[in-house]
Amino acid sequence: MTIQTAKNTIEVRAPATLSRRLRLGMVGGGEGAFIGGVHRIASRIDDRYELVAGALSSDPERARSSGAKLHIAPERVYPSFEEMAQKEQQRSDPVDVVAIVTPNHVHYRVARTMLEAGFHVICDKPMTTSVEDSARLLQVVQDTGKLFLLTHNYTGYPMVRQAREMVAQGTLGNIRIIQVEYPQDWLTERLEATGQKQASWRTDPNRAGVGGCIGDIGTHAYNLATFVSGLKATEVLGELTSFVEGRALDDDVQILLRYENGAKGTLWASQIAPGNENGLRLRVYGDKGGLEWAQEDPNFMKFTPFGQTTRLITRNGAGASSLANAISRIPGGHPEGYLEAFATLYNDFAEALSAHLLGLPEPDITALLPGVEDGLDGLRFIETAVNSSSQGGVWQKL
Repeated sequence: MTIQTAKNTIEVRAPATLSRRLRLGMVGGGEGAFIGGVHRIASRIDDRYELVAGALSSDPERARSSGAKLHIAPERVYPSFEEMAQKEQQRSDPVDVVAIVTPNHVHYRVARTMLEAGFHVICDKPMTTSVEDSARLLQVVQDTGKLFLLTHNYTGYPMVRQAREMVAQGTLGNIRIIQVEYPQDWLTERLEATGQKQASWRTDPNRAGVGGCIGDIGTHAYNLATFVSGLKATEVLGELTSFVEGRALDDDVQILLRYENGAKGTLWASQIAPGNENGLRLRVYGDKGGLEWAQEDPNFMKFTPFGQTTRLITRNGAGASSLANAISRIPGGHPEGYLEAFATLYNDFAEALSAHLLGLPEPDITALLPGVEDGLDGLRFIETAVNSSSQGGVWQKL
């Protein structure tokens, strides 16, 4: 079966199968963490990974306690990622891949250490906290030849891949307008002042980087627009605001984008919009039609050919493409969501990694996976938008 995408033609082949699960290590994700648990669930959904080692917290006692609760052998619960890299190298059964689920400021050091120690890497976004570190990490990935996955998990939804395929096939015609928004409301008050863990580090420039809301969820919106449209943004005009008094980083983001083909884009991300929980939404319009997808109702997508009635495309149902159906796990009408989309990235990466370990050619499907280049693009987006806003809202080249 052949599938046309924005980058190239994807041939869906039989999976590369190891005689065992992939051995997964994890840095971060101990007790009290959110995203670590999501990664662990995602890794297990398709039964292709086994968590066998971890440096789960910078607090040794919390690391030990977390490891015990996750049933990791005590000798493979490490007090630091440096020790984990060193000791796993010496084992006859070392981890195959390391998932990095720490606050942003630790990503670069952990990723570089693990890559140079010979391990493949799965990293939460944003990839690093600076363009310079992202460029360095790109070079490390190229030098080591290791595989690198950046978990922009929204690219794993079947209807998102459906949208990408439709754009690539020209169903919407020449793309003119791209609108993406990602509103939340959980930081409407100064939650970080209460000591709440997630709020504390996500609003701290020393741990989150130069962007707050833009780095936390704005990068997801930006990546989604790029993934579906197949277009690169060339210029950005941004206004980033910290509405909550005393907050060091932005909590609301308003951005205009210019794309390489002349298309215009808007991006709004906010963590202070009451009534919004996780309102990621994408609209793409071309000269032949438009589509709309919302993350909170992810099994459906609206498609409107110009001059015709709006059609509803359903996951694994009427109008769904082979590319979307290939990653649907259950029949239409049974909801799939966030965890399954995350698991799709883990499963596709398992396919690439299994082929790598077996000495087989890299599967073409990996062209759909966010990687180190996407991570660098995301940091360029953050820094360019921050610079534009700091200069009063002026156009800046990406």
